[in-house]
Formats: sequence, C-alpha cells, structure tokens
Amino acid sequence: MATPHFTLVQGDITEQDVDAVVNAANSSLLGGGGVDGAIHRKGGPDILSECRELRASRYRTGLPTGQAVATTAGRLPARWVIHTVGPVHSHQEDRSGLLASCHRESLRVARELGARTVAFPAISTGVYRWPVADAARIAVRTLRAEGEGFDELRLVLFDRDSYDAFADAVG
Repeated sequence: MATPHFTLVQGDITEQDVDAVVNAANSSLLGGGGVDGAIHRKGGPDILSECRELRASRYRTGLPTGQAVATTAGRLPARWVIHTVGPVHSHQEDRSGLLASCHRESLRVARELGARTVAFPAISTGVYRWPVADAARIAVRTLRAEGEGFDELRLVLFDRDSYDAFADAVG
C-alpha cells in the first residue's frame, strides 16, 4: 500500500487551491466559529444554501458526529467543501474513534467526488478542546491507513503549535 503524500501548511484553509477542503463543521451545517465560520464567510452564500438543502432533506436533525457530506465551495479556490462534525473532547469517554471517523468519512466523500487533493484542518482542536498532539496522532494515523490513491493530503494548521504537533505526527 502506497503511503499518501502529506503536505503541511501553516495558514488559512480558505486559501487552499485543492479539489476539496474539509470543514470542521458543527452539526447544524449552518456556519459557526473557527474554521466553519471562516469557510462560510469566505465561500459565500452558495455553501449555506446547499447546507440548508441538506438540513431540509437528509439531515433534518443535523449531521451526526463522525460523518461527512459535501457541498460546493462557493467562492473558495477549492471545488468542494466536505463538512464533518468532530467530537467534543472528553476525559470521561474515549471519543477517538469518532475523530478518526471524521477523517475516514471525509476521504470516502472525497473519493466519491473524484477529488485528488484534499486539505484538512486540525479537527476538534479549537472550541471542542481536543489536545492538539493527540488529534494530530489520530488524524495522521487514519489518513495514512485510508489515504491511498490521493495525490496530496494537505494538513493546514492555523498556528505554529498545531503545525509543530502535526509535523511530529507525520514524522
């Protein structure tokens, strides 16, 4: 099995010229803070319009944690946005399987779309409080196991600490 090609970038996921960017969405699919808010703001109303259609049809109660769904990327340089809902970190319950599922399901959707390049943020590490080093380990392990066939899996980290944690995980 071929190891996927990882690229690490410290920067803004909304500026990535890739086939698909992964959005660390909230379950409502209607925008929010952090990565989600930035993608909706910069991508424009077409993303929100498609998210509203998804809520009215397939996801009436919201997108479940660990699942993924795609919309247009609107005014972003990417072709698609793959929305996934990361788990909130818990000290009482092991939710690492849900975090791994976000990455696995995002890759599944990317394959269905025919995407060859996919940019991922550090899912669940912001307001959902997942420790960055652990999130990086889970993300990289899952992307290595499931990422065969993609030309590039880009890890786009907003700050230096996140970049360093993901660089350590990639090795």
